[in-house]
Amino acid sequence: MATIDAAGTTLAYEDTGGDGRPVVLIHGWPLSGASWSGQVPALTDAGYRVITYDRRGFGASSKPDDGYDYDTFAADLAALLDSLDLTDATLVGFSMGGGEVARYLGRHGSQRVRSAVFAGAVPPYLLITGDNPHGGLQDSDVQEMIDGIAEDREGFLNDFSVTFFSADDELKVSDDQRKQAFALSAPASDAAIQGCIDAFGRTDFRADLERIDVPALVIHGDADAIVPFEVSGKRTAELVDDAELQVIDGGPHGFTVSHADDFNAALVGFLAR
Repeated sequence: MATIDAAGTTLAYEDTGGDGRPVVLIHGWPLSGASWSGQVPALTDAGYRVITYDRRGFGASSKPDDGYDYDTFAADLAALLDSLDLTDATLVGFSMGGGEVARYLGRHGSQRVRSAVFAGAVPPYLLITGDNPHGGLQDSDVQEMIDGIAEDREGFLNDFSVTFFSADDELKVSDDQRKQAFALSAPASDAAIQGCIDAFGRTDFRADLERIDVPALVIHGDADAIVPFEVSGKRTAELVDDAELQVIDGGPHGFTVSHADDFNAALVGFLAR
């Protein structure tokens, strides 16, 4: 695993190298870049150069006390793309990682980017407000999650992991797969775990999505109990000018694991556009 410096924060990343077009995979909460293990071989087999990285505060990246907001996350992503001098890249964001994709394109532009993928992603805006009545979370829901981590991090994340991989109250992966996935949260700092809840729960990405000027794939499970399709994927596809929408039948939030073959086929197909 290699590292780059992002304004004093060390970001750990892995790069398969090669001459293929770059695909940057941005992980969800509360995981790490290792959560893409089911996607990297499919992408490299299709001829792509794949870069995964650990968000600040997670995995092997450094764990500052602050900076857990999407402007900073997007700046970290920009530092990675600049450091590796990536061009013609596809950015793939899962869950909260979709926020990085939106904010990066909204603030930094698409000079280095060929296309974007929003996979079970949190945009356009999860928080229910007066001008966002179709969000999915009350402010009290966001605070309840933050408090739940503060009071019993292990218990909260264990329960969350069940919902993460369940559709219609049925676990769609093995219990070993569930435990392995959420073992990836162990290195994350408390500040990162809690700060990211505030970020993905309360950040408005609507203006960012409207600025996107590259093709986008919006892919979402129709049984997602964490980030419901109607709240996020459906609305994101409506806000991005050149968006292709694919819905995974019976897919829970963690469909990159439970429905990896379907997800990988859709992703590789989109990349070939």
